[in-house]
Amino acid sequence: MPALSSSERRALRARAHHLRPFISVGESGITTPVLGEIERCLRSHELIKVRVLAGDRHEREAMIGEICCALGAHPVQHIGKILVVYRPRPDDPAQDAPARKTGRHAGAGRQPRARRKAAGKR
Repeated sequence: MPALSSSERRALRARAHHLRPFISVGESGITTPVLGEIERCLRSHELIKVRVLAGDRHEREAMIGEICCALGAHPVQHIGKILVVYRPRPDDPAQDAPARKTGRHAGAGRQPRARRKAAGKR
């Protein structure tokens, strides 16, 4: 898996800015159930934040490396106790399909409203 370029990493950091951490890694560190939960989140969201409660920066750097090696993901960012991890979905049909309009103005063949005559003299 090729490494991310700096422009790709910048775009992913911008996308991850508003995310909240999905996973919290406790004092026991990276365990099999934690890796399974991170795997499930990456399958669903492809870009996630992980909160790590380890006190030492070197431990956190080792944890992000371990997560990325075990799951085939890319480290995007490491600030304090928050790690941002990215793994693209293999075949994402939602990205290829054009965005669909939803909501009030989604009607495809709606006609514009007829204008009403102003009140007053006729």
